[in-house]
Amino acid sequence: MRVLSTRLGKIRGLDNADALSFLGLRYGEPPTGSQRFLAPIKSSGWRDILDATHFPNRSMQNEGGLSLRSFVPGNVSEDCLFLNITTSALTGKLKPVMVWIHGGGFIGGSANEYDTQVLSQQGDMVVVSLNFRVGTLGFLDLSSHGDAYQGSACNGLRDIMLALQWVRDNIDEYGGDPQNITLAGQSSGATKVLALLGAPEAEGLFHKAIANSATCAYHAAQDQSEKIAEKLDINRADVLPALLSMTAQEIVDLELRYRITVDGTVVTRPTFEAIQDRGNRGVPLLTGSNLNEGTLYTRGLDSGQDHYSEFNISLASEMLCGQSPDNYLAALKETYPHASPGRFHELVWNDMFRRTVLEAAELSTAAGPGGWLYRFDLPANLPRFKNYGASHASEMAFTFNTIAKPSSHALTFHDPHDPIVRQIAEQWASRIIQFCKSGQPNAEALEHWPKYNRASRDCLLIDERLKIISDPDLTHRQLWSR
Repeated sequence: MRVLSTRLGKIRGLDNADALSFLGLRYGEPPTGSQRFLAPIKSSGWRDILDATHFPNRSMQNEGGLSLRSFVPGNVSEDCLFLNITTSALTGKLKPVMVWIHGGGFIGGSANEYDTQVLSQQGDMVVVSLNFRVGTLGFLDLSSHGDAYQGSACNGLRDIMLALQWVRDNIDEYGGDPQNITLAGQSSGATKVLALLGAPEAEGLFHKAIANSATCAYHAAQDQSEKIAEKLDINRADVLPALLSMTAQEIVDLELRYRITVDGTVVTRPTFEAIQDRGNRGVPLLTGSNLNEGTLYTRGLDSGQDHYSEFNISLASEMLCGQSPDNYLAALKETYPHASPGRFHELVWNDMFRRTVLEAAELSTAAGPGGWLYRFDLPANLPRFKNYGASHASEMAFTFNTIAKPSSHALTFHDPHDPIVRQIAEQWASRIIQFCKSGQPNAEALEHWPKYNRASRDCLLIDERLKIISDPDLTHRQLWSR
């Protein structure tokens, strides 16, 4: 164990063979009691030696949301504003920092799922992962209930921004460079990364961005008090008092569908608009998605029943940022006339992720900072995932290079003993590391990866080897424009 003296107090961490870890550092005061649904408050530090050797509370959520996931350490609690730090060393030149935002569909997930030691050691860098409010506690719009609740639809984002402020002010004591911070995330975490490009208070808190399998962050704010009133069978005026008196578990059980909204308080403009407006003041972006995103949502089962229709309309509308999906869905059906209902549903999922990341990369390059696009195609080769292909989340063990570490709590779809799998994990993690260091994913030992642009549409394809191909999305790009 290692005891470190910091400006916030003394802290005891884990001194592992690969890296130093400090788990469960509080960055915000408990958002409980009268602070429920309000903006987070900065933590003032600690008095005694902080024991940072155990994973902290996870955000309040229902357990077992994804049955494929291994056991995740840490209790669920409304008191969840904690971060974890892994550093390759505490001394020497300050190191690049990656701040990781977990996914979980806005209602679950945790920083505690990710083993960041390998990436930290391999890249000689600092990796920060954090927990924040999710679900009703993190994204319920209560703005109609008074000035104090303006921005409540983005409380989860405000938590992340407070954590980024903590990193800016304190990461140097853990070997990190506060002037070289990359904000990275996957799935809904990636959507939050893109959304923060449109949050004025987030400007300057990070210098590069990585978005794995992001979705659209264009949605207008919508007060959800009426839906809560219906669920509780009460008058709309009684919604806030009722929510403040309920237990955290009772609130979790109310779950509605949540997503990023352009609320005018925290997020003031859509992501793509923000990318264009900021121009060269913006941040370089590395983004992409997986070939078979949708298989995770059908769990490898191809239902012959057409019960996906309404869901397809919702997903397609999400992909098109609220535009009518009729022409797109008709064109998709023409292109894949023999697709079963389950297969068709998977295709819609694939496109929802792909269109977002493609457009984000293209606009980032056009604006000036540069956007790099990848597609993860390496199919799962563990027997239990043989029908999944390159599904949603299957790149995570490669991003953190934890393929060979059975202790990781994240999903693993690939055989850890396969030498090709190990090689690809090493190479992809090297791209991530290089981007975090320099703002571009290239180095002498790596094949040059050009920025994504409308002329060449160069994309890094991650399969049994990493290679650059031109416009792998041509067919589906044509469908999106119908």
